[in-house]
Amino acid sequence: MNKNNKTLFEKIWDAHVVYEQQDQPSVLYIDLHMIHEVTSPQAFEGLRLAKRKVRRPDLTIAVAEHNVPTWAGRKITDPIAKTQIETLSKNCEEFGIQLFDMYHKNQGIVHVIGPDLGLTQPGKIIVCGDSHTSTNGAFGAFAMGIGTSEVEHVLATQTLRQFKPKTMNIHLEGALPNGVTAKDVILGIIKNIGISGATGHAIEYTGEAITNLSMEGRMTVCNMSIEAGGRAGMIAPDIKTIKYIEGKAFAPKGKDFEKAKNSWLKLKTDEGAVYDKQVIINSESFEPFVTWGTNPGMVSPITGKIPNPQDSIDMDEKLSIEKALEYMGLKPDTQIEDIKIDRVFIGSCTNSRIEDLEAAAQIVKNKKVNSNVNAMVVPGSTLVKSIAEQKGLDKIFKDAGFEWREAGCSMCLGMNPDILQPKERCASTSNRNFEGRQGKGGRTHLVSPEMAAAAAIAGHFVDTRDI
Repeated sequence: MNKNNKTLFEKIWDAHVVYEQQDQPSVLYIDLHMIHEVTSPQAFEGLRLAKRKVRRPDLTIAVAEHNVPTWAGRKITDPIAKTQIETLSKNCEEFGIQLFDMYHKNQGIVHVIGPDLGLTQPGKIIVCGDSHTSTNGAFGAFAMGIGTSEVEHVLATQTLRQFKPKTMNIHLEGALPNGVTAKDVILGIIKNIGISGATGHAIEYTGEAITNLSMEGRMTVCNMSIEAGGRAGMIAPDIKTIKYIEGKAFAPKGKDFEKAKNSWLKLKTDEGAVYDKQVIINSESFEPFVTWGTNPGMVSPITGKIPNPQDSIDMDEKLSIEKALEYMGLKPDTQIEDIKIDRVFIGSCTNSRIEDLEAAAQIVKNKKVNSNVNAMVVPGSTLVKSIAEQKGLDKIFKDAGFEWREAGCSMCLGMNPDILQPKERCASTSNRNFEGRQGKGGRTHLVSPEMAAAAAIAGHFVDTRDI
């Protein structure tokens, strides 16, 4: 091994170190800082108290997303949500930060608009007070969520103090079977390594199944790296990456783009570089997956069934399954296809891009939502919504009986009006299914857009490969 051979992550990290000292966090330069209304108010107040300015407002972008209503008119009825949205506007005006408020043409989920607008680029370190910032790693960036005190630190200095994570390679061997989506890939990975399998690591995904994914698919995989315990998820940039970025609003133009392109395509792990941990998974074994429990690792293929806790030798595992089944209102050995649902949510920073909506629309075209199901589609950004409407996807969904909403986080988390009622069961394209995530007592099953759409029509989970 040549010690000069570096992984993709190591190259980006080393290029951004401002100061380092043994056994201390390194100081890293931050290329892009994205903020929203939930994790930023205290950070701005900290700046005021210390009489500090924002160091690089030109490298900071703000967006309203978590609390915004997704119904027409966007009237906010919750006083706390209203205060948070208004506070963000005031803070951005005071400190000179560009804000995409809920009426702006660039508004949307923060992890969707970064790639939408070409703000996300290979080689950058990108941070936001939100764990799913890892989505941006699909472009060959090191992107991570940070805490509120760290948000303040970045605002004040454009740097961040961090201990260097370890490196991990998840290599998928073989091509994906027909009917298996990017969402199934990441659920299959989490099923394989567990929800803590990547703890303390920056994951780089490699293999044919990864490089064959679209950019939207790669974003889905990197988005849920957090659910595998990872600090970040990354995929090396290639021609697909370049084509996706080219022409975007904030992407380099002309000669600057050509220069950037040449630099980006060199950004990959060196041959002979060694990861701290490597996992090889046979991707040919993947199927469409459905989570049945209260974390993303509790997952079964659509052809499978709910596990029986009595089959577990490990007592902790047995108790964990029992507790999850009690909360989810499910019986052991139930076939996944026999699980009936009440709600369908197609949206979130995991699956709300134009490709996701097209895939779901293809399933529901000329069909009707089951009479026992309430289904909704929430585009990830105002731009995605506009493109979808130009393609006529909104009409397909509305004709089928779906609600077609404005852009926002919506039912991904119980922080806005779009919530599940207690014991309501939802097929959701989001990323988390712990107790109460989508509303107190709500029961969440994580699936792909195709699987969610098919469940909306049937009233229960079905194998999309049979459609």
